[in-house]
Amino acid sequence: MSRTETMGLTKRGMLQSGSCNRLMERSESLKRDNVMSNGGSAKVKGSLERKKSKSFKEGETFPSWLITDAPGSIAAVRREQVAAQQALRKLKIAHYGRSKSTLTNFNSSKIVPLVHPNPQPHPQRCSFITPTSDPIYVAYHDEEWGVPVHDDKTLFELLTLSGAQVGSDWTSTLRKRHDFRKAFMEFEAEAVAKLSEKEMNAISIEYKIQMSKVRGVVENATKILEIKKNFGSLEKYFWGFVNNKPIATNYKFGHKIPVKTSKSESISKDMVRRGFRYVGPTVVHSFMQAAGLTNDHLLTCYRHIPCTLLSTTP
Repeated sequence: MSRTETMGLTKRGMLQSGSCNRLMERSESLKRDNVMSNGGSAKVKGSLERKKSKSFKEGETFPSWLITDAPGSIAAVRREQVAAQQALRKLKIAHYGRSKSTLTNFNSSKIVPLVHPNPQPHPQRCSFITPTSDPIYVAYHDEEWGVPVHDDKTLFELLTLSGAQVGSDWTSTLRKRHDFRKAFMEFEAEAVAKLSEKEMNAISIEYKIQMSKVRGVVENATKILEIKKNFGSLEKYFWGFVNNKPIATNYKFGHKIPVKTSKSESISKDMVRRGFRYVGPTVVHSFMQAAGLTNDHLLTCYRHIPCTLLSTTP
C-alpha cells in the first residue's frame, strides 16, 4: 500500500493515525529490503561478468593437450619423473663404479656432473659384475672368463672349480682356489688319480672340502687319463666338440645368457657315459664359459672383442 493511499484512508476515518504510521513504516522497510536485494544480485552478477575473459566465447571448446601439456599438470609432472628415472638408470649402468652418495644426490638435482678422479672412465663390464662384486670375482671376469684355455692342467682345474661351485657361488669358490691347487697337487691328473682313501680323507679334513667332492675329483682324474689315451690330450677332447673354435655369442642383456645349451647337454651326456662326476649340463656350460669354449661376454662388455680375437690363437 502506497503512502498516498494510506493518507487517504486516514482522512476518511477508516484508519486510525497509529495504525497508519505502522503501515507506512512497514512499507518503507519492504522497499529498502527490495532495493538491497536487487543491488546485491546486481553486484554478484557484475563480479561474475568481470571474471570472464575478454576472449571467452559461449560454447567454445579447448583441445585436451592444453590441459595435459600445461606446466604443473599431472601429466607434465609424471613425464619429469619418468625422465629422471631413466637418467638415473643410465647413470647406474654407465658409471657403476661411482659412490652411492653420488647416485643418491641425483634425486635432489636433475643434473649430475660426470666427474672421475682419473681421466680414464671405468670400463663397461657384463651386467652381472656390479659395484658390490668382490674384487677377486671382478679380476676373474677381466682376466680369465671367456679366454680360450688349451692346457690340460688348467682345464682339469676349471672343470673341478665348476663342479665345486654347485650349491655355492663363484666368488666363494675362487677364494678357495689356492686350497684346491694344494689339495690336488696343482691338478696333475696322474698324481691325483693315485690318491688313496686315507689321503682323500685327510684332504677333506685339512681343506674343508666335502668327501664326496674329493672322491669326485679323484675319479675324474682317472677318467682324464683314459681320455688322454684315446684322444691324446684333454684339450683335444673338449675342443673337438666345438670344432676347435669357440662358440661366438652376441648377447646384449645378461638375462639372455642361458645356464645350459644343447652343446653343453651333448658334452655332459658323453662325459657321464665315460664315468665323469659332477658334470651336469649346467656345470659343463659354466666350464665352457670359464675355459673359453664359448664367449658369453655381453656385446657391451669391453672383454667381448678381446676374447673373440684370442679365439683364433691356439
